[in-house]
Amino acid sequence: MAQSSSLSAETESLSQVLGLIETFKAFDSDNDGKITAAELGGILGSLGYNPLEQDVRAMMEQGDTNKDGLLSIEEFLEMNTRNMEFGGLENVLKNAFEALDVDVDEAVTAEELYEVMGDGMGSELSLEDCQGIIASIDTDGDGAVSFEDFKLIVNSL
Repeated sequence: MAQSSSLSAETESLSQVLGLIETFKAFDSDNDGKITAAELGGILGSLGYNPLEQDVRAMMEQGDTNKDGLLSIEEFLEMNTRNMEFGGLENVLKNAFEALDVDVDEAVTAEELYEVMGDGMGSELSLEDCQGIIASIDTDGDGAVSFEDFKLIVNSL
């Protein structure tokens, strides 16, 4: 039962990462894959905050690891997931990611994840666990996650 509780907490963390991806998309008003200081300030203002320009600049500097003056999705996720705990799920998903043999334009299903996890990895994840993991990051409800989304989430862990 403790493992199930732990897995539930870990999939909740994955759901939070998905929420961060959606937040990034909301901040990225021109859909260019980068957040500018103006976009960050604008969205904060629309949420009822009145950040000073220096506060927005400080937030940008905190996350902008490559110092290009913009926040990429990877930088945004890194900035916002530093203190999240994923337990053993982080390593499990990274190993599964490496073992998955799919093209960039394909999707990952719970069944594929389960097959990879049981195939020599010795994982204790059940098919139901894998369905929960995929469901927690499945944005369109089709039972699968695009490989790019899966990759982005795994890389942010």
